[in-house]
Amino acid sequence: MSDLQETGVWRRLRARPSAVAAAAVLVVLALLALAAPLLSALAGQDPTTYHDDLVDSARGGVPIGAYGGISGDHWLGVEPGTGRDLFSRLLYGARVSLLVALGATVVQVLIGVMVGLAAGFGSRLVDTVLSRFTDVMVALPMLVFGVALTAVVPAGFPRPLLLVIVIGLLNWGGTSRIVRAQTLSLKKLDYVAAARLGGSRPWRVARRELLPALAAPVITYAAILVPSNIVVEASLSFLGIGVRPPTSSWGQMLSTATTWFRADPMYVLLPAACLFVTVLAFTVLGDAVRTALDPRERSRLRVGTRGGSRSAKRTAEESKGAAV
Repeated sequence: MSDLQETGVWRRLRARPSAVAAAAVLVVLALLALAAPLLSALAGQDPTTYHDDLVDSARGGVPIGAYGGISGDHWLGVEPGTGRDLFSRLLYGARVSLLVALGATVVQVLIGVMVGLAAGFGSRLVDTVLSRFTDVMVALPMLVFGVALTAVVPAGFPRPLLLVIVIGLLNWGGTSRIVRAQTLSLKKLDYVAAARLGGSRPWRVARRELLPALAAPVITYAAILVPSNIVVEASLSFLGIGVRPPTSSWGQMLSTATTWFRADPMYVLLPAACLFVTVLAFTVLGDAVRTALDPRERSRLRVGTRGGSRSAKRTAEESKGAAV
């Protein structure tokens, strides 16, 4: 995109209060995740230390005190059964959930762009083979194959990295389809045909002519992929095949919280609220980015609101005059 287009996109994003609020929430979450060691040290806690004296063993490990054991030392209470500080575990869980979602999105975008670009810009045979392969990947039940792949990997392999690889390798089909469709439209344009007739190699044409034009739809779809990947990571961790204790993630916390939702509702509500706010913020921001980058979408919105209102008003006035 040119500098003028980038300026216009940023201006349209800033004009939407929902987009600004969503971006602010995500920035705060990212800063909290990055500063997890510092904030945990400031609170005088860490996510792995057990505090047996803060749970009631006679009641099966329920935290002592109101609202899950909230106190001056434990700002959000403690984890049932173990007494680990919940504030620290939420911060470190944010690091895992966000890193896995963003890393998987990068893998999906890279594979999807390469496959979609090759399918749309290649020969008919290449397009057919890659399109059918993409259809197979889209049809695969990702959670089932994710469970199978994570179950056979050695226990010593880093689980966050494994989740990035599994989610990224199994869920790039949607990106590939979008890139292929856009490439088929773009390669018919005059400037692309002129570059090809001028003797430029296919890779040079794809890199200089097609990839810049594909930036807007790819960025838009990537913004939508991040919240879905957060949910997938939480689902895999909830099923017990994601990150393993003592490493913390929001999905892993929810998986252990299912047995405590009556005795300690805070242990369920806090990670669930973090997931909800993060997914909602990414969804709102992704929708704002899509609207800001797509001129046709902006035109439809403009016609459907201001223009449509003026047209309806004129129609009502004409009907009133005719009646008089």
